[in-house]
Amino acid sequence: MTQRLISSGSPWEAAYGYSRAVVAGNRVHVSGTCAAMPDGAPPPTDAAAQARRCWEIIGVALGEAGAALADVVRIRAYLTRLEDFDAVGRVHGELLGTIRPTNTTVVVAALVDPRYLVEIQAEALIPGQPDV
Repeated sequence: MTQRLISSGSPWEAAYGYSRAVVAGNRVHVSGTCAAMPDGAPPPTDAAAQARRCWEIIGVALGEAGAALADVVRIRAYLTRLEDFDAVGRVHGELLGTIRPTNTTVVVAALVDPRYLVEIQAEALIPGQPDV
């Protein structure tokens, strides 16, 4: 099976040897995504806004792969504060509530930058592609 690598242009990808997403057959695997701002500005300070930004970045990667948010089948969300669970869950509900992918949400001690409150990883299926 061939793989196609998708980059967001982040300097971390080349430095640390990973891709924003990998397409393998009809599957798109999107790396854990934090609310990195395109201009390098600090991320929003609330978890809901950070979750929205994560999904914006994920949506771009999915689009490049030939998929969309509607094609997401699995989510993994990492929160640094339990009290943000409802806010992040509401964002997921707004964006993915009609497709209802599987979801695992865990609370972790920290993410790589203390300003990040949430990190989201996603998997999707490219529509019209044979299952492999």
